[in-house]
Amino acid sequence: MQVAGESDVDVVLAAIVGSAGLESTWAALESKKTVALANKETLVMAGELIAELARKSGGQLLPVDSEHSALFQALKAGQPSEVARLILTASGGPFKHLSPAELQLVTVAEALEHPTWSMGPKITIDSATMMNKALEIIEARWLFGVEGERISVVIHPQSIVHSLVEFVDGSVLAQMSPPDMRLPIQYALEYPDRAPGVARRLDWQQSFRLEFEPPDRERFPAIALGEECAKSGGTSGAVLNAANEAAVGAFLDGELHFTEIVPACRSVLSAHNFEPNPTLQRLFQLDRWAREEISRWVCA
Repeated sequence: MQVAGESDVDVVLAAIVGSAGLESTWAALESKKTVALANKETLVMAGELIAELARKSGGQLLPVDSEHSALFQALKAGQPSEVARLILTASGGPFKHLSPAELQLVTVAEALEHPTWSMGPKITIDSATMMNKALEIIEARWLFGVEGERISVVIHPQSIVHSLVEFVDGSVLAQMSPPDMRLPIQYALEYPDRAPGVARRLDWQQSFRLEFEPPDRERFPAIALGEECAKSGGTSGAVLNAANEAAVGAFLDGELHFTEIVPACRSVLSAHNFEPNPTLQRLFQLDRWAREEISRWVCA
């Protein structure tokens, strides 16, 4: 946290996983730094406070998540008033075609096998439950100032279109590239310039197919949680994020079934006393509370 606020630091790449990344991001913005944000949980937990801090301090948030980098780039084609919808793409994870009965039998090893991306355990499990899209909906709501009702998710197995922006005239702009995190990282670090890239490029001499389909909300109820939290704001995001981190940890430790992760988060979110305008200290308190509630849920 101290390093993030040092005077000789210009850009902070915030890539600590989970709520642990919030304090260093806060310190960087408070010191008027540019923050290349790869930690979605910071905005999920305290999006309204972070956005307000950036406005007041003059700090800048640049997205590093491939989906939000894509939105950031596509949004440059129009004015905020011309945006109809933000559309986040999702690979669908490894279980997009499994039945509810088959999902009950998913093992940790199976859940850690992502079909497209190579990521850490927590993020890979979030992709399998599609909780990552729930968190990304909340992140996009605060990063771009677009109401949750105008943010949606579409399944795109190839992970070539990283997100899309639909404008009021019906035009849809997409950012496309092979799945390679070096591109959004470089874009954030070089912004506002574009430099010759090291990431892989699409081969236009080869045929390829792009597929899109709506997510199965019965199979992936996490999406509804993200939509609800993006709409309500306040303490909801912090509670959902903490509950999910704890529930994923319990699954990885063999204490929860795969299909219990999202219901556990729903239970804790429903049980908390919602506050529309929390302080940062209150969000940290609720973060601890939600984790304790998951522990009780596991033991019940």
